Amino acid sequence: MTLTDAAQRRPGKPPRRTGLPGWAKVAGVLAVVVALLFAGTRLSLLPGFDDFFGEETHDRSGPALLKSIQDMSRYEAASGNFQVVVDLEKDAKVLPDAVRGTRTLFVGAGTVGAYVDLGKVGEGQVTVNEDRTAATLRLPHARLGKPALDPDRSYAVSKERGLLDRLGDLFSDNPADERAVNRLAARHIGEAAEESELTARAEKNTTSMLQGLLHSLGFKDVTVHYGDTGR
Repeated sequence: MTLTDAAQRRPGKPPRRTGLPGWAKVAGVLAVVVALLFAGTRLSLLPGFDDFFGEETHDRSGPALLKSIQDMSRYEAASGNFQVVVDLEKDAKVLPDAVRGTRTLFVGAGTVGAYVDLGKVGEGQVTVNEDRTAATLRLPHARLGKPALDPDRSYAVSKERGLLDRLGDLFSDNPADERAVNRLAARHIGEAAEESELTARAEKNTTSMLQGLLHSLGFKDVTVHYGDTGR
């Protein structure tokens, strides 16, 4: 036995390690994960692999409950489609925007209806001649309904939030709440509807509807006035 063999067989000497260092193993695991993700993306484009790498959506909503029923006496005579770009910014008085503050650029799209309330027409507002060939109706002016935002056509273009706002979203039940921009978009749409000719179009369409209806009943002269009905 040589001195070299004796040294190699000396008890208590730990075996020599020839494996990879820890950082190399971690890097190898990350490389495998990235490769799997890339492969999943590529394979999802192939027929038959989309179901394996895709996602599923489950609708577990409960049934809709009827809360109330209301009788309507309104004649919806016109409807307008509107779109508005909302730029809502909230700043802190002292802190910079990078720390505290939000800015949202939102595109809101919705509709506003115009109607004539026929339920406010009483006996004194409808007069008919003796031959029942002419009728005069006095109706209230057309009014605008509440703006209704369309969620399919409304979307946020960009959102900027400060550090404190981002941290607050982590503990919020409703992070990145968009109710403020929704309300602001609905208000601007309502203001645009008031400046439009929507109510005038509604009164014109209501007049055409009533004239056509009464002409079919034998009336030859039908006159419709709009104003205060006194009710």
